[in-house]
Amino acid sequence: MSHAFEVISTPNAPKSVGPYAQATKANGFIFCAGQSAFDPATGNLVSGGIKEQTRQTLRNIRVILEAGNSSLSRVVKITVFLSDWKYFKEMNEAYSEFFDREHPPARSTVQGDRWPEGSLIAIEAVALSN
Repeated sequence: MSHAFEVISTPNAPKSVGPYAQATKANGFIFCAGQSAFDPATGNLVSGGIKEQTRQTLRNIRVILEAGNSSLSRVVKITVFLSDWKYFKEMNEAYSEFFDREHPPARSTVQGDRWPEGSLIAIEAVALSN
């Protein structure tokens, strides 16, 4: 069966826990599945609260994009899923460490209720492929 997209996978990011890819590349874009703050080396959720979970989640997205020959600088859209709005300010502070303030990607942030193993955040991204 022929597919019009390429599956992107890297051992440097947490393994998918279901029947989905870490990311797919199609028509000049890379679509990253929602990632959380799991350390790919240990499989455990990182400690340190929302700021460190935000950083780890974005590091996971970064290595997935790099596996697809792209980068965070090529991200055009981010969706952030927070477990609670009380984390918004601190998430934003850590998030801003990863993106150019002059040319940030578009972003939506929503609150969700169901989170694996105490995760405070999940993030999905769409980036241009190289």
